[in-house]
Formats: sequence, structure tokens, C-alpha cells
Amino acid sequence: MATGRQLARKFALYGCAGWVLEVLFTGTKAALSRDKKLAARTYLWMHPIYGAAALALDAVHQKLAHRSRLTRATASLGVIYATEYASGAVLRHVLGDCPWRYRDGMHLHGLVRLDYAPYWLAAALGFEWVRDGLQAPPARAASTPGVACPACGTAEPSSDRIAA
Repeated sequence: MATGRQLARKFALYGCAGWVLEVLFTGTKAALSRDKKLAARTYLWMHPIYGAAALALDAVHQKLAHRSRLTRATASLGVIYATEYASGAVLRHVLGDCPWRYRDGMHLHGLVRLDYAPYWLAAALGFEWVRDGLQAPPARAASTPGVACPACGTAEPSSDRIAA
């Protein structure tokens, strides 16, 4: 089970990863529409939304760990859409408007775009990669001859030989 510190770290990293992904997505859309400024945007609100959503996706991953990445990513679409809709509805209630109010495409109350499912599926697959990176064991530290390796506790024999 993850500690509070580990969850806070994941929350912060996932939120930042979401910001980066959103900036890349909106910037790419700007480039495709021939916007010479390549304007990309996100909202400060998105960091905690992305952080919380990713922690929920982490739970989906754990529940479906024995399934394929594609199966987990497909299951994650429900979490993504539920998070986007619920957080948009809350922001609309609190602020009087949702910052990402959708007007184009197939949308539900302007809060989620159903035609963005392929993009969200790609994001869910990307989340699998990011999650794997956060779960990786620490890199083995370079050890000094005759000193125990802090990562695995094994000692390497001392040697007076000079490496060629």
C-alpha cells in the first residue's frame, strides 16, 4: 500500500504530466489550424484534476493488472470521462462556467467530447507508460570496490587492478 508521501508524489507528477500533455495537444491543434503563434493552453485547475484522475487510473491498473494494456486503457476511458464531466460540472457550479466548455463535436453538456475518445485512449495508454516509469526500481548505484551496494546489499571484492 502506498504511503501518503508516495501518493502526494504521484499526484504532483501525474498532474504535471497532464499539463504537459494538454499543452502539447492544444499546441498541435493550433499548428494544424495554421495558427502561427502556436498558442497552447491549459488551466491551473487542471493540475489537481489530472492528478486525481491519474490516481484513479492507478487503481484501475491495479484492479486489472492481469489484463492487457489495451484492456486497462479501454476501462480507463470511463474514469477519464467521469472525471472530466464531474470536475467540469463542479467548476461550472463554483465559477459559473466550465473553463473548457465544448461547443464543437459530439459533446455532453459542453463538459466532455465523446469524439475525443481516441485521444483519451491514447492518453490512457500513455499513462501506462508513465505509471511503469514511476514503478521502476531505483537504478543500481555504482559501487566502490569492497563496499556494499546500497541497492542490493552485496559487496564487490576489492581489486587493485586498473581497468583497461
